[in-house]
Amino acid sequence: MRVAAVQHDIVWEDRDATLRHLDGRVAAAAAGGARLVCFTEMFATGFSMNTHTTAEAPDGPTVTWMREQAARHDVWVAGSIAVRDPGADLALNALHLVSPSGDVHRYDKLHPFTYAGEHERFGAGKDFVTVDVEGLRVTLFVCYDLRFADEFWACAGDTDVYLVVANWPAARRHHWRALLDARAIENQAYVVGVNRVGEGGGLPYAGDSRVVDPLGEVLVSAAGAETVLYADLDAEVVRRVRADLPFLPDRRS
Repeated sequence: MRVAAVQHDIVWEDRDATLRHLDGRVAAAAAGGARLVCFTEMFATGFSMNTHTTAEAPDGPTVTWMREQAARHDVWVAGSIAVRDPGADLALNALHLVSPSGDVHRYDKLHPFTYAGEHERFGAGKDFVTVDVEGLRVTLFVCYDLRFADEFWACAGDTDVYLVVANWPAARRHHWRALLDARAIENQAYVVGVNRVGEGGGLPYAGDSRVVDPLGEVLVSAAGAETVLYADLDAEVVRRVRADLPFLPDRRS
């Protein structure tokens, strides 16, 4: 299956302007043969703590846009947005994966980024989410989750691909690249890391999106410009690597 990682800029706290900016990206990725099109963390607003203005209902305008794009172009579409469930005090940083038929799979970020005060505005998710996307088992994570190797280990046996969407700042770009590579090597799975570029909330973002294979080889990567990365992923490659190098069974629980 071909995946498209859309490395893009975001208009700060302006959902409508960002969605206009991203208009055409899904169509272009589909034309390039992609079956899964991935945007970034909080891809419509940027990583903002102003949840009173950025958080949406679960069936809000951004999810509606994703469903329309997925249906129109017959592809899967992924991206994180700020969501507030009915009756909830705090929003959730929720990665949505939408199928061409309109089914919505949602993963709520397990680890709010306390260093930036995310825990004061966003609740913590509780469950892992793995979805079969055309024969590939795709497990969803968001940004800061990448630092917690045990979460990735817990899902490894049922995972072919980790999708990690982010707003990871340029100041720690080396951490982002190193951890993406490490998660692939440790778990003998593909890792798709999709990060934004540009500036938001006073922070610069360097992108550095990349797709890493189950042996830790970088299949494709990009630095600071808007672009779309394409990579072909194969569940049989994961199976073969794990069979040839049976490291996972040696883990101690």
